[in-house]
Amino acid sequence: MPAPDLSRIRNFGIIAHIDAGKTTVSERILYYTGKEHSMGEVHEGSAKMDYLPEEQERGITITAAATTIAWREHILNLIDTPGHVDFTAEVERSLRVLDGAVVVFDAVSGVEAQSETVWRQADRYDVPRLCFVNKMDRGGADFEATLESIRRRLGATVAVAFRPVGAGDGFTGVLDLIARELVRFGGEQGRTVTREPVPIELYDEVEMERAELVETVANHDDGLAERYLAGGEVDAVSLRAGLRRATLSAKLFPVLCGAALRNIGVQPLLDAVVDYLPSPLDVGIVEGHDPERPERRIPIAPDPGAPVCALAFKILTDAHGDLTFVRLYAGTLEQGQGLYNPRLGKHERVMRLVRLHANEREPVDRATAGDILALMGPKATATGDTLCDKARPVALEPIRFPAPVISMAIEPRTNADRDRLNEALARLAREDPTFRTTQHEETGQTIIAGMGELHLEVLKNRLTRDFGIQANVGAPRVSYRQTVAGTAEVAHHFERLIGGKQQQATVRVRVEAQGSGSGLLVESVALPTELDPRYAAAAVEGARFAAQGGMGFPMVDLRVTVLGGRAHETESSETAFQAAAGAAFQAAAEKAGLVLLEPVMRIEVTTPSESVGPVTSDLVRRGAVLEGDELRGDLRVIHGSVPLSRMFGYSTAVRSLTQGRAGYSMEPAGFVPAPPEVAKGLMFS
Repeated sequence: MPAPDLSRIRNFGIIAHIDAGKTTVSERILYYTGKEHSMGEVHEGSAKMDYLPEEQERGITITAAATTIAWREHILNLIDTPGHVDFTAEVERSLRVLDGAVVVFDAVSGVEAQSETVWRQADRYDVPRLCFVNKMDRGGADFEATLESIRRRLGATVAVAFRPVGAGDGFTGVLDLIARELVRFGGEQGRTVTREPVPIELYDEVEMERAELVETVANHDDGLAERYLAGGEVDAVSLRAGLRRATLSAKLFPVLCGAALRNIGVQPLLDAVVDYLPSPLDVGIVEGHDPERPERRIPIAPDPGAPVCALAFKILTDAHGDLTFVRLYAGTLEQGQGLYNPRLGKHERVMRLVRLHANEREPVDRATAGDILALMGPKATATGDTLCDKARPVALEPIRFPAPVISMAIEPRTNADRDRLNEALARLAREDPTFRTTQHEETGQTIIAGMGELHLEVLKNRLTRDFGIQANVGAPRVSYRQTVAGTAEVAHHFERLIGGKQQQATVRVRVEAQGSGSGLLVESVALPTELDPRYAAAAVEGARFAAQGGMGFPMVDLRVTVLGGRAHETESSETAFQAAAGAAFQAAAEKAGLVLLEPVMRIEVTTPSESVGPVTSDLVRRGAVLEGDELRGDLRVIHGSVPLSRMFGYSTAVRSLTQGRAGYSMEPAGFVPAPPEVAKGLMFS
């Protein structure tokens, strides 16, 4: 088959707060593009993109699902992402490889907590976006209030391209301000789109709002500004072209509206994806680096004839064979082709290429730059790895994931399942970068860690459903961290008889507190004349190992520097230097002053006004720092931050306080020093 025209490819995702209607929008897209012959419904558990049993039972999206569709002679690679914060890694890795996104907002609730989170994630990857104000048919829907919340809470400059006709039960269609047309949706499940002139009673309003749109675009696009300032009529073609340029540069965010559940507004959204979101050619060159010399940058152009360069953004373990999801940035990939993984220094072979439609696989013979697809064959490649041509090794920027904030012990119900459990946990950890599994050094227990109670509950259920393993889990526990209060240096001399041979080494280490969120940096500045580079590298590894778990909790927000050391002529080894550095680090950290850090969550509680008092009092009792509240429709929304350790079981508590009428969402907001009584109980018990 000939290579597709890259200008006719759109790689985009649908992102939003939970229950904003992302998957319902996705299901309508599948239907109107002819990918599916019937509409799946989230509330019926029949949504095609929510194919996991857990998703169908809970009515939420848990894993990002991909599909490829066609619209107006364009190829659209779509990824439907979760809205729940526990599964934020799915959004993170999807946005890393997508060129554009549709952000769905609830017309009643406006910008919600996870709306802000996904918006910031898209900002981080410079992803152009469309805004779709959904659920205009709900009672209390307010288009203007939603626009204002987008401007105020997200700091976004919006360009309103479509406006609703009515709201709630009176919502009947949308106004296309660019084309000056009223758009209605009828026929079988909204498949028939009719366009007609704007009714006379709405004409003046449409003209005024179109003039505002033209002015907004002209203020952010030089091409349209010249025509606008000249006073000439701005036709629809010129306005769309100017809006496209402003959208690609992330200066403006076009706004559309509709009610996906009532089949209103989805086809114009598909048109907008084609008209305003970027193609791989618009994205242009991405930057990689030489794996051997990271300071040397390597430009990667979207050229099918160039050496292959792809980023693995998701691993899916499956009974039919593991899948490695990739975004192909350059080159042409064929079945049976060999690829090189520079992180591992290993070759991987592509046995099959498949295009995904949720959980269905369509084999393809080849893929070219701009494609998103899955590979069968790679065994060791992990999320964030680059796969490239051995003749042109290159490493793309990896994907960064948040650290787990909650953990629990897990054990098989029978000893016969112990090995199977460990193997299953390893496979789940390979799939999900925010899921970790470790062995407790003292008790030998297996500890699993993740992003929240729901995250771990879903993974536990997968052990039973996917792997046939019954397991017992302990009560959830907070994943604490440690840092240091200041700076300290310590030299430690290690000397011990190991395996009948005397071993000794001396290492000098400095620890320094760093800013919040800076992570852990371990390095050596020891001169080769003072310390053999092999021993310096061993010392770095020893200090890093100690920092990652040797102090009771992982250490963060500090720099560890191996300053130097001394080796014995005949009795030194790399093992001795690892041990000496670990001991030196522990002594230096204690000398600098250990500080226990606990995770805090940003919380948003939506409650009836009459329940604000009890809800607020309960949050304060849990140690929350409240930042205020706002009116959203006929509900109050309380904002604040709260220690995660005080929020176990909150779902039941807030339902009890509000007779089941409140909802809430939480997301990690970082780590802060724990109260003295907590630190004393955990660090010195």
